[in-house]
Amino acid sequence: MWQQPSVEQVFLQYRQTVYRLALARLGNPAAAEDAVQEVFLRYVRKSPVFREAEHCKAWLLRVTVNCCRTAATTAWMRHTVPLEDTLTTPPPEHLGVFDAVQTLPPAQRVAVHLFYYEGYSVREIAQLTRATEAAIKTRLHRARAALRKVLDTDIE
Repeated sequence: MWQQPSVEQVFLQYRQTVYRLALARLGNPAAAEDAVQEVFLRYVRKSPVFREAEHCKAWLLRVTVNCCRTAATTAWMRHTVPLEDTLTTPPPEHLGVFDAVQTLPPAQRVAVHLFYYEGYSVREIAQLTRATEAAIKTRLHRARAALRKVLDTDIE
C-alpha cells in the first residue's frame, strides 16, 4: 500500500518534472520557476491525499498546466517579449532537439513534453490538459512534422 510522502519528499521527487512542464508551456525559465513555486504552494495549502504515487504526479501536472495557463494570460506576460525572440536565431542545423521543441507553439510543446519526456498516453494527456484526444493527436502530428522540418531527421 502506498504511503503519503511528506511535502519535502514530494517536492524533491517532482520539482524537475513540474519545472520541465512549466518551461515547455511558458518558454521562460523565470516564469517556469514562478509556476513551480505556485504549484507547490497550492499543494501545501490543499494538502491532497492520494491513493497512489501516480495520482500525486497527475495532480501536480494538472495544477502545473492550470498555473501556466493563468500565468500566460497575465498582463505582464502579454506585454513582455522574451529576449530570445529579439535575437537572431541560429540556423536550424545548430538547433538541438530541446531548442527545436522550444520553437513549437505552447500547446504542441506541452503535448510533446508529456508524451515523450513524461511517458503519458494520448488519453492521459487529453485528461491532463482538458483537450480531446483528437486535439492531442493533431498537436503531436503537427509537432513531429515541424520538428522533422527543423531537425531534418525522421522522428517517430
